[in-house]
Amino acid sequence: MTTSDDRRPLVAHVVFRFDIGGLENGIVNLINRMPADAYRHAVISLTEITDFRKRVVRDDVTFIALHKAPGHGFWIYGRLFRLFRELRPAIVHSRNLAALEVVIPAWLAGVPVRLHGEHGRDVDDLNGASKKYQWVRRIYRPFVTHFIALSKNLDDYLKSRVGVAPDKVAQIYNGVDAHRFHPAEVRQEIAGCPFVAPDYWLVGTVGRMQLVKDQTTLARAFVRALEMCPELNNRLRLLMIGDGLLREQALAILEKAGVSACAWLPGPRDDIPEILRGLDCFVLPSLAEGVSNTILEAMACGLPVIATDVGGNGELVEAGRTGELVPANDPESMARQIVAYALNPETARAAGRAGREAVERRFSLAAMTHSYRALYDRLRVA
Repeated sequence: MTTSDDRRPLVAHVVFRFDIGGLENGIVNLINRMPADAYRHAVISLTEITDFRKRVVRDDVTFIALHKAPGHGFWIYGRLFRLFRELRPAIVHSRNLAALEVVIPAWLAGVPVRLHGEHGRDVDDLNGASKKYQWVRRIYRPFVTHFIALSKNLDDYLKSRVGVAPDKVAQIYNGVDAHRFHPAEVRQEIAGCPFVAPDYWLVGTVGRMQLVKDQTTLARAFVRALEMCPELNNRLRLLMIGDGLLREQALAILEKAGVSACAWLPGPRDDIPEILRGLDCFVLPSLAEGVSNTILEAMACGLPVIATDVGGNGELVEAGRTGELVPANDPESMARQIVAYALNPETARAAGRAGREAVERRFSLAAMTHSYRALYDRLRVA
């Protein structure tokens, strides 16, 4: 544990909620991978901190949940001000619009570096066109020392729509743990999954089942794929891992089509690397994305990826080489790509191998951690 005379500078990571998710997983990876002698870390959630905190393996990290009520929380500024004065962080690093408001109390408390990261968009601003959200970011912009964009798409948004000066934005891709997420020699059996025969073709997705993730489109695409190619009825199977609003809706779509026996929706799981190594193809049907951790994890596991052409997905998936891109909310196009891979498994496996190579070359955790540490170091002495 840290002591009062610990001289390492403190980074306070601020999020709306610390729970299962790609953004939060990125924080975990960064804390776990950054050399312990470089920085101390605190994770501040404006709402709750869940058992997801257990994924942080360091024992010198402070976790603070503020249990903020819904809506803009001017009333919480005083509490944040006092917290920052007590912690005296060298850097406050907020993520996404829901946590951007903390930069004002951080500025008032004299925090020298106030970083804000843009990780992706939600269902109410899928393409960044909302003038309201652009203006909110512009209002807070003077209080932010530097911005971080996880994709080139978000980098362009900050510069062209929010008006952030180019020298105030750093673009840093997420990294993936290529040791934890690695390919299997042969598809491995997934604990609890009813589809164990080697001649099955298993297509699946992993993630919170929320509107912006649009798993219902994948359910419709699966139904349509079986209609397009009846010969796949005995082989093609669907796995949807996660929980949330859309789980029951996806189940209803499958049941109405009479194919619920061909799908497995077990809810949330904590054995994601093993699940990915048990798939033949990964699909991400999101309506919006920043840089998807699950795409990177699937690529690291040697899976071909079918993803919607939104946000940073096209920066990760090289269409025709590591996977395929399809329009958002288009089950017909998604179904065609699922069928194409299921009928041409060697093409799919070749795409998976190319995806693994891309992860090793461009999306390592070491590269991500180095980029963040270099930015932290540079801003602290600027």
